[in-house]
Amino acid sequence: MSNPSRIHEVFSYLRVADTAAAIDFCVRAFGGVERFRLVEPSGRIGHAEVQLGPAVLMLSDAYPEYGLNAPGKEGETAASVHLHVDDCDAVVARAVAAGATVLMPPTDQFYGERSCRLRDPFGHTWLIGHSIEDVTPEEMQRRYTALMNAGGEP
Repeated sequence: MSNPSRIHEVFSYLRVADTAAAIDFCVRAFGGVERFRLVEPSGRIGHAEVQLGPAVLMLSDAYPEYGLNAPGKEGETAASVHLHVDDCDAVVARAVAAGATVLMPPTDQFYGERSCRLRDPFGHTWLIGHSIEDVTPEEMQRRYTALMNAGGEP
C-alpha cells in the first residue's frame, strides 16, 4: 500500500526584490544553472528555478498584495539555505566576488564541518560548509555542551 503523504522532494523558495539579479548571483556565486523563469507582461518574475547541484532553488519577485515579501535591505530572515560543498573557502571567495557579504568567515566547527555564513545582496542568509570529520551525535552533543558552557556561539 502506498503512502499518499510521502514526501518526494523539498525545495527552498526565496522571495527577492530582483529575481533576475538573484538568479545571476546564484549562477556566479554557486555555479547554478537557470532552469526556467515565468515572467509577467510587466516584467515581474512570478517563478524561477535554479539548479544548484542536486537541488533546485525556487525564486520569485515579491508579491506584497498576497503577503509574499522579500527581505529588506538590512533585513534578517528566519530561514537560511545551507549548501554542503567540496571547498567552503573557495565557494565563499566566489560568492563574495558575486556580491555576498561574509557574516562569519570560514571556521572549523564542533560538528565536524568547516562552515561560514553569508548574506546575499538580496538579504538572504546562506550557510556554506564542507565536512572535515565524522562526528557522532553523542560527541557532537558533548562538544556543543562544552561550547555553550564556555559562552560560545553555535
